[in-house]
Amino acid sequence: MAEVAYARRLLLEVFAAALRAVQGRAVVGQALATRPLHGGSVWICAIGKAAQSMARSACDALGPRVVGGLLITKPGHLDHTAPAALGIESLLGGHPVPDAGSLAAGRRLICALGALPPQTEVLFLISGGASSLVDVPIAGLDLADLRRMNQWLLGSGLPIDAVNRVRKSVSRIKGGGLLGALGDRPARVLAISDVPGDDPGVIGSGLLVPEVGLAEGVAGLDLPTWLSAWVERGLAERGPLPTRGPQIELVATLETAKFAAAEAGRRAGLAVRVDSQPVEGDAALAGRRLARALLAGPPGLLIAGGETTLRLPDAPGRGGRNQHLALAAAIELAGHADAALLSAGTDGTDGPTDDAGALIDGATLERIQDAGLDAADGLHRADSGTLLEASGDLIRTGPTGTNVMDLILGWRG
Repeated sequence: MAEVAYARRLLLEVFAAALRAVQGRAVVGQALATRPLHGGSVWICAIGKAAQSMARSACDALGPRVVGGLLITKPGHLDHTAPAALGIESLLGGHPVPDAGSLAAGRRLICALGALPPQTEVLFLISGGASSLVDVPIAGLDLADLRRMNQWLLGSGLPIDAVNRVRKSVSRIKGGGLLGALGDRPARVLAISDVPGDDPGVIGSGLLVPEVGLAEGVAGLDLPTWLSAWVERGLAERGPLPTRGPQIELVATLETAKFAAAEAGRRAGLAVRVDSQPVEGDAALAGRRLARALLAGPPGLLIAGGETTLRLPDAPGRGGRNQHLALAAAIELAGHADAALLSAGTDGTDGPTDDAGALIDGATLERIQDAGLDAADGLHRADSGTLLEASGDLIRTGPTGTNVMDLILGWRG
């Protein structure tokens, strides 16, 4: 028991070290110190789950050169008094499904950019969540339509790049659409990547990255008839866009977090294995695979990361992809007193929950059974959160000020 308690504490400490390395306030400050903005006034546009931490860092670095800005994030990730004190307007959008605030934020963003003097430089600070937090849909689509689309996409099992291609097809600002509102104003873009492969065109659905071959990219997707019709209409409305936008500078990625986790593990005296392949595909299958790899490998720390998918049943229970992965791993690790595994979202949330993920060990399955619950049934009903709450294995960090996908840490004694 003492060894398991040590392992659980160690994994939480390593996770915290990884989060510090990719925290928005730290990485934006480093980027602006390394390559300062030159010139006059700067207007800040921060969108995403890490918007507040990124904007605060930019204001610290730029001081009186900041002439205002717009901050768009999700509920629970904003202290309204902080941006206001810096002269920055703040708005809340919906996540993971857009809401009325998302559309209001989109309208406000277009209006605010259009009102800026031509010489004002715009500093864009983009992080995960931007795709649903702000939008301006094509003509004929309302909020109910967008919510229907996003709910279907989130439960479809499609990878995030395919999901974002569909979103771009029915948006006036995604896939480079925002470039029209920016016009010829100077701009710099700092982004925290929350997507596999760190493709700038996928982060936040590429607000400032023109999508080449968008029509071809969505043509092969298996979409319901109603959604295919919307996509076709949206592609026709978008018309030609600028062929290029400002350079996107990645200030934090999953690899940054994995490197920091490895360093923390080595400082703790552990042998470290870093899985270079992204964790993707079905969450339960990934959980089982990672658990087996942990048991088959040498003692020490196993580090992996990525973004899995989860096809939801008609009436899903509580949880998210990290909790689903962890529950599947707990079945594989059952009875192994020398193993533990943590799977968590680096943004501090997992699916539509306030939990970041879970930290399971070889006795998790026994604790679930003692609570009168069945792990296989919980996986089938996508109700992992209920079971992992009963076993005492959920992790709750609160908003972290970053988002670089999911981090999985395994320990074997």
